[in-house]
Amino acid sequence: MRVATFGYQTWGHATLKALIGSSHDVVLAVTHPPSDQPYESIWADSVEDLARANGIPVHLARRPDDELIARVRDAQPDIIVANNWRTWLPRTLFDLPPHGTLNLHDSLLPKFTGFSPVIWAMISGATEVGLTAHRMDDELDTGDVVLQRAIPIGPHDTGTSLVQATIDLIPGVLLEALDLIERGAATWTPQNLDERTFFHKRSARDSVIDWRWPADELERFVRALSDPYPNAVTFYRGQRIRVIEASVSRCRYGGTPGRVFIAEGDGMVIVAGPSAHRGDSPGLVVEKVRLDDGTELGALEFFGRGGGYLTDEP
Repeated sequence: MRVATFGYQTWGHATLKALIGSSHDVVLAVTHPPSDQPYESIWADSVEDLARANGIPVHLARRPDDELIARVRDAQPDIIVANNWRTWLPRTLFDLPPHGTLNLHDSLLPKFTGFSPVIWAMISGATEVGLTAHRMDDELDTGDVVLQRAIPIGPHDTGTSLVQATIDLIPGVLLEALDLIERGAATWTPQNLDERTFFHKRSARDSVIDWRWPADELERFVRALSDPYPNAVTFYRGQRIRVIEASVSRCRYGGTPGRVFIAEGDGMVIVAGPSAHRGDSPGLVVEKVRLDDGTELGALEFFGRGGGYLTDEP
């Protein structure tokens, strides 16, 4: 089929790369201009560079306009494939090709509609992440599904490892979905939107640790915010620190959430949980921290003998 792609960053790059190696003909690659926005500098493989290196026409746009619609119409694609396109597309564009637009979303829709789905899924305690190929419609990530693949979330996975795992699913899911569509064998399953969960864009505030969370949720939060993502952040005596490694304590600890308490193993126990005053819950053992200048320290070296509190602001 003749395919036009709408994509950005590593997700769009992996999509275009899979198509270049397939039997399909990529007639246009639409992507966004480079950005200095922090989250857009992560996983920043260039769709534009890949397309130009393979002689594929490129169109740069921040959002759809009449020029873009005309460019797609002139390319005469049989289908548009979108992955990590950052702005809403109008029906005049996504319904333009005979087969419409196939969108790839890195969650198991209708769960985790919206932004940073893998990170939010891990933080929320989901047991799996995945990739969904669905037909684009007027709403965000709500169209009928043609194919899904799931990946279980393991006890040692990080946000980074799971994002990479979902990116690795792109070639197989994309090419299988296109094959089904081309052969007229696709079964389109409507989403049950009563089960939809919708998450917002992440910002700096969303990386700040809330010590009232249970220790197991905080340990998962730290793993979810692994490099190169903004790490889990807290403040100690006015200084911002990033928690890089942590585990759930063996013993139970009581007191006030955020209290820098006592050494356990190679780390410092921080009292945690909504009912910490009862003393019937584990704490979070912080094992490694990173300072604003990039210095990494073992928690026992940084906290010394303990004392004081970790807070959500200086």
